[in-house]
Amino acid sequence: MKTVSAMVMCMAGISAMIAIAAHSQINTSSSGGVKLSAVDDAQGNLHVPDGYRTAYEVLGSWAVAADQGQGSKELHIVYALPGTVDAYRKDGHFPDDTVLVKEVYQAATAQMTTGTVSRVDTLKGWFVMAKDNNGRHPGNELWGDGWGWSWFDAADPSKTTSVAYRLNCKSCHVPAQATDWIYVDGYPALKR
Repeated sequence: MKTVSAMVMCMAGISAMIAIAAHSQINTSSSGGVKLSAVDDAQGNLHVPDGYRTAYEVLGSWAVAADQGQGSKELHIVYALPGTVDAYRKDGHFPDDTVLVKEVYQAATAQMTTGTVSRVDTLKGWFVMAKDNNGRHPGNELWGDGWGWSWFDAADPSKTTSVAYRLNCKSCHVPAQATDWIYVDGYPALKR
């Protein structure tokens, strides 16, 4: 009986270690949410997180209308760190360490049997935001108003082309200032 119990405990321990190794990037943040590997370094430089398409939850998508004619010129798909939706639905706030990744695609529009349809075509780049309730990078121009902000061209997901969030990012988010700079109305998953 002791041998069987010891084997069961050993198997449980091995299973736990395998699970931890398989998901080594996932841990629990101090806010109770799930945190994958940090998207910022010690200086506050952001990067596009590895594996976000499979590890993150889809928050929603946006279509940006074509300047002329029918259809869309861009399609945006937004991913959120696992646990973000549940945390937001509890109190209507994004917890510290929330990470949002927006893929921005050039759209292709054509006539199909269902009508004029726009679809994802070419990846233009990523916009990454990391929630910062503690002001952890006060000297970095890409951090402020409670977030880290960075745009990355599709050619290089490791180097931002943003130089200062106030110049490169914030102006697009001013209409969403009341909802922590995020257009929450576009994300049905956040609705309570």
